[in-house]
Amino acid sequence: MTFPTPPGGRGRHSEPGTGGQSLSAWAAGLPRQDAPVRPAPATSVTPVPATPPRRRAGVIDREIAPDFPIADYARHAGTGGEDDRTGRMPGLGDTPVPPPPPVPGAPLPPRPQGTWSRLQRRGDVAPDGRGPDGRGPDDEATVAQPVVGSTQAPDDDDATAPGEAVRAAVPPPAAREYAAPDTSSDVASDVAHDAASDVPEDDHTGGLEVIVEGGGHRRGRRARRAAAHDDHHTDHHADHDEHADDVAPRKRRRPIAIVLSLVVLAALVGGIVLGGRALIDLVNPADEDYTGQGTGSVQVRVSDGDTLSDIGRTLAEADVIASVGPFVTAAEAQPAAMGIQPGVYGMRQQMSGAAALDLLLDPATRLFSRVTIPEGFTVTRVLERLAEGTDTPIEQLNAAAVDPAATGLPAYANGLLEGWLFPATYDFEPETTPAQMLQQMVSRTVQTLDDLGVPEGERLGVVTRASLVQAEAASPEDMAMVAQVLDNRLAIGMKLQLDTTVNYASGKSGITTTAEDRANPSPYNTYFTTGLPPGAISNPGEDALRAVLNPTPGDWLYFVVVNPDSGETRFAVTAEEHQANVLLFQQWLRENPS
Repeated sequence: MTFPTPPGGRGRHSEPGTGGQSLSAWAAGLPRQDAPVRPAPATSVTPVPATPPRRRAGVIDREIAPDFPIADYARHAGTGGEDDRTGRMPGLGDTPVPPPPPVPGAPLPPRPQGTWSRLQRRGDVAPDGRGPDGRGPDDEATVAQPVVGSTQAPDDDDATAPGEAVRAAVPPPAAREYAAPDTSSDVASDVAHDAASDVPEDDHTGGLEVIVEGGGHRRGRRARRAAAHDDHHTDHHADHDEHADDVAPRKRRRPIAIVLSLVVLAALVGGIVLGGRALIDLVNPADEDYTGQGTGSVQVRVSDGDTLSDIGRTLAEADVIASVGPFVTAAEAQPAAMGIQPGVYGMRQQMSGAAALDLLLDPATRLFSRVTIPEGFTVTRVLERLAEGTDTPIEQLNAAAVDPAATGLPAYANGLLEGWLFPATYDFEPETTPAQMLQQMVSRTVQTLDDLGVPEGERLGVVTRASLVQAEAASPEDMAMVAQVLDNRLAIGMKLQLDTTVNYASGKSGITTTAEDRANPSPYNTYFTTGLPPGAISNPGEDALRAVLNPTPGDWLYFVVVNPDSGETRFAVTAEEHQANVLLFQQWLRENPS
């Protein structure tokens, strides 16, 4: 609640120079309240020590004096200037020790200068006989009453007339707030410093504080700051206590936490190990192995370029061994395992890894047909040898021989298989077809010509001459000289007149010919035609090919084998020398009529 504006006051809507009701009459009209009975106070009152706030001259602290009795101080108002805003409050700064608070019932101290001087201005003596304080003879003395709703028991001596609602007399700020400081301690200096520096910045007008019934009032900045400080201090102690309470349990729980962490870590590591082993077993199962030498029979092919692991996987797929590991382990311990040849092997099922390795290293285990083709064999004789060595029907071999595409014959061979079945030893596996057999032989011839560096355009002529050399000579030295004789005759356009070509054209074999055979008009009959035959008459070997490419230099135009058993051959430059050598050959024939 607020007090009504006193007469002659300086309210917001007052007009300067206007009078009105006197202050005494105004104060007397305020409602009164009977004060509750309280015991008589002691003869002396011990001041309560408090931290003195810092104040600004002429300003009433709104926090310290929210219930300041305006009526009581109005009775002690003195004359003040219109702009007297710098008046000092009584007791503030006058003496080092503020006076004690007034005893209830004692007269109030003089009005402080400054703020209260603006309430009412009057002369020292009014025309109606009032004194300088504005009180007349009928004005009753103000009795201090407790604040309405206060829990403090009032003294009996402070009772006022019924119906008088007067707020409890509040001692001056200096007397109410300050206690005698202890100059012997540092607290006094701190209090004095705070009183000089901590001044509310919003109390510039010295205005009246709004008094709220029920004891509530608006708190000043210093009070709010002090309350916040107290709350922070309380929270700090509470947090400190709570922290202190938490530290001990954590220290007690620390060994347990360490043990739990170790247990969790051990479980995690164990899970990783077990899971890793399970994954490894899933991806790469544990190596298993059979025992014994196995039973039954099965064919296993080892391809060219297979490693030991490849061979082991092939054996495991055929159920020869249980897993690759034992076989590889046994093979790595034997250097001979690196010499396992490609081919088909007859194995037994469910053998141990070591037993399977031993069986692979046995040459009799490998299943193949080894066929040797001598140099100078014709295609007819080659096919007969293949049929004998591989148990392949001769009809199948003949059918494959007339198909250049099936045999892989190159285009520069003019479709002639003769001369392109390279003489060598071949190992044919059980599943090899006739065409595959012939393909291997043709490929070997092409590979040899590649190695000798023969151009493709000259290969047919080289193979043809090599076939003639291969049929007429027996040793590499004689082959080189025969090759030179052929070159010399071809160089002068002389017929080659080779009996081997006559027999090939007649389909005969032997070392002699008849006049009728030599009259055969076949292009392969070098007695009938001039130059080389259209193709080879046999399948020459590498020595014959080299002899054609590197013949022995000489002027020979004639040669004859004088001893077919030993292969002795004589060469002549003239016809007379040659006729003498022919007589030697005829003598050998008479000696060997069969």
